[in-house]
Parts: sequence; structure tokens; C-alpha cells
Amino acid sequence: MVINKERNYFSNFYLFLVYLFMFLPIFVVIVYSFNSSKMNIVFASFTTKWYFSLLQNQGLIEALKNTLLIALCSTLFSGFIGTIGAFGMHKYEFPGKQLLDALLYIPVVIPEIVLGISLLMMFSLLELKLGLFTILLAHITFSVPFVIITVRARLASFDKYLEEASLDLGAGRFQTFIHVVFPLIRPGVFSGLMLVFTLSLDDVIVTFFTAGPGSNTLPLKIFSMIKVGVSPEVNALFTIIMLFTILCLGGATILQLQKLKALKN
Repeated sequence: MVINKERNYFSNFYLFLVYLFMFLPIFVVIVYSFNSSKMNIVFASFTTKWYFSLLQNQGLIEALKNTLLIALCSTLFSGFIGTIGAFGMHKYEFPGKQLLDALLYIPVVIPEIVLGISLLMMFSLLELKLGLFTILLAHITFSVPFVIITVRARLASFDKYLEEASLDLGAGRFQTFIHVVFPLIRPGVFSGLMLVFTLSLDDVIVTFFTAGPGSNTLPLKIFSMIKVGVSPEVNALFTIIMLFTILCLGGATILQLQKLKALKN
């Protein structure tokens, strides 16, 4: 009994150290967003002026808008293409399927710098002007495989007899997909969308090679500020994003708990 208590104490202490290592840098950034000093070295005094100054920083606001726009668009397009592609590769057999399945993992495992240079060369050959559109195409390119892999993992446990039963009862293939297949694979689709949105939101390397003049994103903006020092306004923006993320996760958790409670009742 004593050994189990000591083991539990050690496990809890180990988890505490792991979470401390993960979240301490985030906590430091949040604290320094209220630092009156412009240098993120010593905490001088408490202030909220950087949050008001953030609203006047047109460079950061514009970069944030570009980042969110690209992330949302790439998530929607990648989600649609990846879901249809995953369903097609799971359901149908066709020549070259194994080769296509192997090639699917190349954008996932390939170094980002190689992918960025390759996309830049392709856009140059196609004579596409670098800008938000080329960034969007690049993000869709490396995002689609993540959606396909995630959705196919969900389809692996899909009961095909449910689809056959729906077809036998007179539903068309489109109706079957919308009302039977999609609700069952929705958790996989949602996971893929969240993964793609996160990857697109903080991508630096691929965006760096495919961005053009006037198409700055938030990661590129912050990366360019490192040479002269990151402004405390960035800390304020990061704190707002973190707060929004926590609220979304909290809301999703509450909804999930309510659904589980309703199912038990």
C-alpha cells in the first residue's frame, strides 16, 4: 500500500514537471504582455497599454487578418478535397492506388524547406505572381495529406454494412454519404480540420518561400521582428489568441460533457 502511494506521488510529481516545462514559457509570455518596459528582459511594472497599442499597430493587424484568411480557406478546401479523397481511396480499387498511397506521405515527411523551394520553382514555371493566392495553394498542398490520413483512419473502423443497408432501403449514394457515412466519420474530419488549421496558422518556412510583397502573415511578421526585438504588442496578441483558444476548448468540452450526460440519462 505504501509502495503504491509512493508510486502515485512520483507519477503526479513527474506529470507536474512535464506540464510545467510545457506551459511555463506560455505563462511567461502572458505575464510580460503586462510589462511596462518595452524590453522583454526585466518586468518593470504592470500595465495594459500594449493591448491598446496593439489596436493601432496596422502591420500586426494586417498580418493577423492574412493569417486567419489563409488558415480558414486552406482548412475548408483541404477538408473538402481530403475527405472526398479519403473516401474514394478507401472504397474503390484502381490502378496505381498503392503508389498514390505511398506518395501521399511525402508532403508529411519531407523537410519543409524542400517543399517550400519546390513550390516556389513550380510557381515560377507557371508564372504565378507570389502573394496570398500562392500561399493558399501551398498550404492546401501540404494540408490535404493530413486530412486524408486522419479521415482514412476513421474509415478503417467504418461498418460498410450500414452503407449497404442504406442503399438497399432506397437511398442514393449521395444521400447515403451525407446522412450515413459522413456523420460516422465526422470526428475524423473534424480532427483533420483542426490539425490543418493549426499547421496553416503557424507555418513559417513554406510561407516564406511562397509569399510575395504585401502578403505578410503573422508568423513571418514576428520572425522578421526578431532581428530588432519582438514588440510587447506581440505578447498582447499572443495572450488574446491563447484566451480565445482556451474559451473554445472549454466550450467544446462542456458541450461534450453535456452530450455524454444526455446519453447516460
